[in-house]
Amino acid sequence: MFNFVSVESKEMKIEQIYTDCLAEAAYYIESNGEVAIVDPLRETQPYLDKATENGAKIKYIFETHFHADFVSGHVDLAKKTGAKIIYGPTAKTGYDIIEATDGQEFKVGDVTIKVLHTPGHTLESSTFLVIDENGKEHGIITGDTLFIGDVGRPDLAIKSNLTREDLAEMLFDSLRNKIMPLPDDIIVYPAHGAGSSCGKNMSSETKDTLGNQKATNYALRADMTKAEFLKEVLTGILPAPQYFPKNAMMNKSGYKEIGEVMTQGNTALSIFEFQELSKQEDVLVLDVRTEQEFISAHIPNSIFIGLNGSFALWVGALIVDLNQKIILITPEGKEKEAVLRLARVGYDNVLGYLKGGINVWKIAGNELDDIEAITPAEFEETLNSTSAILDVRKPSEYNAEHVENAKSFPLDYINDNLNTMNDDSSYFIHCKSGYRSVIACSIMKRNGIHDIVNVEGGFDQIVKTNVTITDFICPSTL
Repeated sequence: MFNFVSVESKEMKIEQIYTDCLAEAAYYIESNGEVAIVDPLRETQPYLDKATENGAKIKYIFETHFHADFVSGHVDLAKKTGAKIIYGPTAKTGYDIIEATDGQEFKVGDVTIKVLHTPGHTLESSTFLVIDENGKEHGIITGDTLFIGDVGRPDLAIKSNLTREDLAEMLFDSLRNKIMPLPDDIIVYPAHGAGSSCGKNMSSETKDTLGNQKATNYALRADMTKAEFLKEVLTGILPAPQYFPKNAMMNKSGYKEIGEVMTQGNTALSIFEFQELSKQEDVLVLDVRTEQEFISAHIPNSIFIGLNGSFALWVGALIVDLNQKIILITPEGKEKEAVLRLARVGYDNVLGYLKGGINVWKIAGNELDDIEAITPAEFEETLNSTSAILDVRKPSEYNAEHVENAKSFPLDYINDNLNTMNDDSSYFIHCKSGYRSVIACSIMKRNGIHDIVNVEGGFDQIVKTNVTITDFICPSTL
């Protein structure tokens, strides 16, 4: 879903185009009939439509860095518009770009966009300083260099022999030498908000003044030493999702045209075609309905990742192969959305969806599976000292509070930890609210682990019962 937030003057328009499911912000900058797009998503039509509506022409596409958490639309947008793609210093790509120098300026109508090289998140990371028609420094589009309340993680550089400590030192210098000297009243426009894996403690706010960030963002403390910065920025970084380096390489090298991906994926499959494909070992059945629907009835060996949650992020974390052949079970009318949201994170090999959905599968008399589920009250009644409880929330959530004797079994790493499960045990599975636990159950069942029970409503509802809760950190091994 796109959310447009506009800032306008007589001669300049800046719109933040925020996509909630990726916690990602692209930017539309227009002046005197010319447009620059910064960090576009893969689907290019919204940017084309907006420029057409305004009678303007897209002149430049600026990329703050090689994005790791989504596939950018820069390559397709350049082909469709003739716009030049601009990266900061050191960027090397498999397609034509302008590799800008530090301090280089570009004119978009009466607006000037100045490139500030700010390495640290990655080596090519750059911040774009927007200067209005009167020469006033209006704002900085910071990419993953500076977020609201946080900074970018310094461990995602592609094929670099630098350590994360080296990159963190670069980030410290970039913030202090390029960003903090700027006026306090300029606006910070980051690439991400809360929910992204590109930082640790991002705010749900998606823009702020630089002055307020200097006062509130831990990484911009004026008296902070480099050693203190390194300690704070590097502490608590979880391993990056497995798809990050793959998306970054797609953004660096180029990728399949989005129209081709959508045409293939948005193919209605008959029950016979779907059945034949589902029998193939290299084809994954992905069910994107709600968790309640999946619990009640689903195709055996399918996995659940619902569109109603952080869909693209969990797909990227859990489906290891970007070239995985996928066939879909979707709610009616959501087929195209599912294909598009998969393509946003580089999953381009969707073969189609079952026409008529799960009801057609039922009518054809095919086998169905379900997940045993209990309420938190029933969980309380059933629980005893030998119960095996798996908490699939993130380690930070678990460490803050968890059910006594529960084991930390984060969904993020489930593919690596399935072999630690005991085939002779029965497991109670829960997360925070019920979405992640159903994903976990579906992956367990696909891997032959069926003696599992999902606790509906998750930890949010368990704490309303008399089940004992503790903050004692239990070992995560089974």
